[in-house]
Amino acid sequence: MAQSAQLTHRVDTVDAVVTRMRALDTALPERDGVAVFNRVYLAVTEEVDRRLDAGRFADPRAASTLDVRFAQRYLAAVDAVADGRRPPACWRPLFQFRRHPGVRPLQFALAGINAHIGHDLALAVVDACRTLDCEPADLEDEFDRVGDLLVSLEERIREDLMPGPDLLQIADPLTHLLGSWSLERARDATWSAARALWALRRLPDVAEEFTERLDAAVGFAGRMLLTPLPD
Repeated sequence: MAQSAQLTHRVDTVDAVVTRMRALDTALPERDGVAVFNRVYLAVTEEVDRRLDAGRFADPRAASTLDVRFAQRYLAAVDAVADGRRPPACWRPLFQFRRHPGVRPLQFALAGINAHIGHDLALAVVDACRTLDCEPADLEDEFDRVGDLLVSLEERIREDLMPGPDLLQIADPLTHLLGSWSLERARDATWSAARALWALRRLPDVAEEFTERLDAAVGFAGRMLLTPLPD
């Protein structure tokens, strides 16, 4: 087994996830598109860790399980690329365009969020339900808390990474491109997808086809988010 695969396998606590993402942050060039997303995701995971320590989740075991299963899918995509394998379709645009000079940091951040929320989170809910022997409804509160944190962080990301003075943003093509995507809508769609996948768990062929189509659709949206733009 490759070393990177072993590392992903051992990432089974929130602290281990934070450690792994901090190592990636140190190793990757600052302008690299994966590094831009990794910094965003690291900030989210550190905040989840702080809230777990502060007792702000009603069911900390469920919250930490969901968080870890969620992170494992991103880290598995990173490891796949490092090992020369293809990542899921939802992640391919980010890895393909990670060094493109015409793609701006905000696009990288939101393309990663799109892949992770639109595809990985639905599968992570199912993974967590199997681990905890529960139903998706039992994880809905934790899902909503993590989702609310992501939405609040997305607002900050847009403010920090959107280029130019406010008066110029209306004419900036980036404004129009990113205005077509909403994390809140993506989160709502993901919850529906997770419930559908759970309902299909006894129909593996149908569940696999559903997952493949979800992966491809999210990858298509990610490719649009990474459209190179003029300065």
